[in-house]
Amino acid sequence: MAKRWYVVHVYSGFEKKIAQQLKEQAAQKGLADQIDEVLVPSENVVEMRRGQKINAEHKFFPGYVLVKMELTDEAWHLVKDTPKVTGFLGTRNKPSPISEAEAERIMKQTQEGTERPRPPSSTRLASRSVSPTAPSPASTARSRRSTKKKAA
Repeated sequence: MAKRWYVVHVYSGFEKKIAQQLKEQAAQKGLADQIDEVLVPSENVVEMRRGQKINAEHKFFPGYVLVKMELTDEAWHLVKDTPKVTGFLGTRNKPSPISEAEAERIMKQTQEGTERPRPPSSTRLASRSVSPTAPSPASTARSRRSTKKKAA
């Protein structure tokens, strides 16, 4: 049986930890030959925060890990029974692999990510519809209450 790429849904924020656990468990249980690669698609970017340059990592697909594996019962259970793994992409009993071309595109995007300039987070935040100078709903409610007390 050939090894294919599968997408595993995990708790967001635990992608790297789960990837490491999958590699370690596969080695411990003698399934390293069935699980080739475990990948968390991400890029390192430099952002400006509070006027300082900060190296940050951005995940392309938060909450997902790519696993190149041979889909045997043992390998399926190894992945499925790992804590903080919610399941495979696909139907409940039959995970659906992604195409080799799609996996190659994701890996290429991961490698190119460091070369591609990215807008700073302040630019992304500026596109929100809430104006930073507009009063918050809570402060508006407080001012209405204080006005009512003065009138009474």
